[in-house]
Amino acid sequence: MSSDFWILSSGNMTPMLLLAIESSCDETSAAVVRDGRHALSNVIASQIDVHARYGGVVPELASRKHVEAITPVIDEALAVAGVELAQIEGVVVTRGPGLVGALLVGLSTAKALAFARQIPLVGVHHMEGHILAPLLEQELEFPYLALAVSGGHTHLYRVDGVGRYRTLGRTLDDASGEAFDKVAKLLGLPYPGGVVIDRLAAKGNPSAIAFPRPLLHQDNCDFSFSGIKTAVLNYVKKQSAPVTGKHLEDLAASFQAAVVEVLCRKTLRAARAEGLQRVVVAGGVACNSGLRAGMGAMAAAEGLQVVFPSPGLCGDNAAMLGVAGDWYLSHGQQAPLDLNALASWPLDRAGLGGALNAQHSQAG
Repeated sequence: MSSDFWILSSGNMTPMLLLAIESSCDETSAAVVRDGRHALSNVIASQIDVHARYGGVVPELASRKHVEAITPVIDEALAVAGVELAQIEGVVVTRGPGLVGALLVGLSTAKALAFARQIPLVGVHHMEGHILAPLLEQELEFPYLALAVSGGHTHLYRVDGVGRYRTLGRTLDDASGEAFDKVAKLLGLPYPGGVVIDRLAAKGNPSAIAFPRPLLHQDNCDFSFSGIKTAVLNYVKKQSAPVTGKHLEDLAASFQAAVVEVLCRKTLRAARAEGLQRVVVAGGVACNSGLRAGMGAMAAAEGLQVVFPSPGLCGDNAAMLGVAGDWYLSHGQQAPLDLNALASWPLDRAGLGGALNAQHSQAG
């Protein structure tokens, strides 16, 4: 059976105790999730110290570190949850998108566990995990608008239910998190740069420097952050002295204000166009204090409900996979053991609807 196919059975529709595994980039994570709503553990092993000297993630080093960390992380997740591997009823793992070498470490481990224990396996889209993460902490009615913001994604999705997603807008070049990290690197700030820029921005004047707001006035929901990054580079090159102190704080604040305004205005445009009153902001950049403040102000002015996962669920983590994983497995959907990793994978094609559509097109 092709790894693009899914096995569909009647299922008993009973929630499960799942082991979740995430290894798409530079965090190795494992979690135990009960009923798709309760994270009993969520262990994360970061590789920041490994990649900091290079100013970004080195794929080969990331893969090696995942190999070293995956077993201890799973053992710790089981121990923290107070369960034995024999009690686990299914395994959910990030299938993609991400670094293929990194993904394969988690995916191979998940398949081995599923085979050895004779329990079902399901592969979940990385951003699907992010945009469903708030359901681990609160009840949230469908449909809602999701803004997925991370180092690799800046997408707007309409979420009508688990496995039912439609892309409304996406970045045409750099993702917002990527822009933060690249600007930090050109300013000589330590990795990961987005956190440092946010800290500096809190002390600066967001109106000090007029950086562009690309695509802001175009009648679409797409994003572009390459131009803002280039504008910062050109500004720095024109300075007669290094940008430090108060000048650096003002630059960080002005850059962050430009990115946040674009994210907020585009999100509002999409919410109005779709007639949605609920907005989820998820992914690593959702930790940014400027974005949280901007979205909060927008929500108050427009009468919207804006939901952010707690910071521990914004970055890459395994627990977030449990929401979709439990839904798929309890509805009789599981993956074959030849499931492969996908470096690129549109969310519209993930989930139950996308799997069935892919299977139908292959059969036709």
